[in-house]
Amino acid sequence: MTVTDQQTAFDCRQDFAAELLALAAEDERIVAVCNDSVGSSNLVGFRERFPDRLINVGIAEQDLVGVGAGLANAGKIPFVCAAAPFLTGRALEQIKADVAYSEAHVVLCGQSPGMAYGELGPTHHSIEDLSWMRAVAGLDVIVPADSVQTRAAVRWAAASGRPSYMRIPRFKVPVVTPEDAPFEPRRAVLLADGDDATVIAIGSLTSRALQAAARLREEGVYLRVLNMPFLDPLDEEAIEAAARETRGIVTAEEATISGGLGAAVAATVVTRHPVPMRILGVPRVFAPTGDTAFLLDHFGLSADGIVSAVKDLLRHG
Repeated sequence: MTVTDQQTAFDCRQDFAAELLALAAEDERIVAVCNDSVGSSNLVGFRERFPDRLINVGIAEQDLVGVGAGLANAGKIPFVCAAAPFLTGRALEQIKADVAYSEAHVVLCGQSPGMAYGELGPTHHSIEDLSWMRAVAGLDVIVPADSVQTRAAVRWAAASGRPSYMRIPRFKVPVVTPEDAPFEPRRAVLLADGDDATVIAIGSLTSRALQAAARLREEGVYLRVLNMPFLDPLDEEAIEAAARETRGIVTAEEATISGGLGAAVAATVVTRHPVPMRILGVPRVFAPTGDTAFLLDHFGLSADGIVSAVKDLLRHG
């Protein structure tokens, strides 16, 4: 599938589960740890294939991360899986102290991030996770854009020897990653080139950035679209190049604007080459009730929203 195929969408959770199973078949050190979430973490197949390598700690997220760290210290490679809001919110101290500070090779898998839980509301939305995880030293933060990057993320995290946190999207997204695209820290993926403005997008907003670029191209506006699979470590060189070579930067993320992608890009831009920016995400508010599609549109996290932000930047920047 090519970067231009925007019609067929895939469930990244299925690719996560398939890749984890394949890894586990190759390496007996791979284990899974969950918090009474075998089904929602897509670990049913793992449990059936490797029943003695799945640990279910129950609804106890602090124990979940602690057990993962202990397994890592014993030479295992644990994939710690839970709904993103509870994994990051309830176990932040353990992530900081037991995993990152201790340099334990734990792969933290935040399932159903962003506003994937829709009508369940802000208690179940995970829009703060990127800000929290970026604030923890020594923790790689990975946000796959599609099923291809999800599989690559699982492989990379298992082999990295480092603590990491990755988002596993809940709702289906199209494949946007080219077959020869790199997947490594500090390497953005160029999806479209242009010199009018740059859109830097992560996760579910990446395909929407490409849709926006296609619409603007029809109006004679040429966007550079960068996908940033590693939120940390960030590709600062690609950001600086975009700032120097285009008229401004728009960032797009399914997360709060306080401390996530937009904040990271802005910090790079302001110290290297200041340019006008627009930061798209969820402002510091609790979301209204509604399904995921409604909420993304409500906060302007759509192709239309990106188009509007680009036009505003070019008009006023």
